[in-house]
Order: sequence, then C-alpha cells, then structure tokens
Amino acid sequence: MAIVVYSIAGLFLGLGAVVAITGGVGAIRMPDFYTRCHCAGKGDTLAQLLIMVGLILVALEAYPLSNLAVFKLFFISIFILVTSPTATHAVARGARHDGLVPWKAGDPRR
Repeated sequence: MAIVVYSIAGLFLGLGAVVAITGGVGAIRMPDFYTRCHCAGKGDTLAQLLIMVGLILVALEAYPLSNLAVFKLFFISIFILVTSPTATHAVARGARHDGLVPWKAGDPRR
C-alpha cells in the first residue's frame, strides 16, 4: 500500500513542479504586467495546492499515528490559497490605480 501512496504523492509533487515552472515561464513570456500577474498568481496557487496534497499524502503514510504535520500542511495550504490570489489582485489593482494601462493586441510597445 505504501508504494501506491508514494506513487500518487510523487505524481502530485511532479504536477506541482510542472505547474510552477509553467507559471514562471508564462510570467516571463506574457506581454504586459496584468497577464504576468495572472500567470504568476494562478500558477503559484495551483502549484502550491498540488505540492501540499502530495506532502499531505507522504505525511499520512510516513506518520500514521501523528496527524500534526497533516494539520499544519492543511492550514498552510488554506492560508496560501486565500492570500495568494488576494495579493495578486491587490498588486494589479494598485497598478491600475497608478495608471498602468493593459496591453492590447497589435500594440507596438511590446
């Protein structure tokens, strides 16, 4: 049973790494600040969620009698799940209030 749990945990950890790398590449390749915020915010949130699920599975298998690590990982995950999109929204809204206009297709300032 341990091999199955560790394999599923490894799958979640690997998917989280791929999403994090994809979000990083998207943050570099996107044309303007707002689309970069979108890539970074969504990619980081989904990546941390996948990684935390993988770590929770490992903690459940490695320490079946102690659920303290699972509770900590769960609450950290909930905290990041709430604060990361909120912070991204606040940064984008601040940029909009500062006068940064969104990029439009065909705009030569890219």
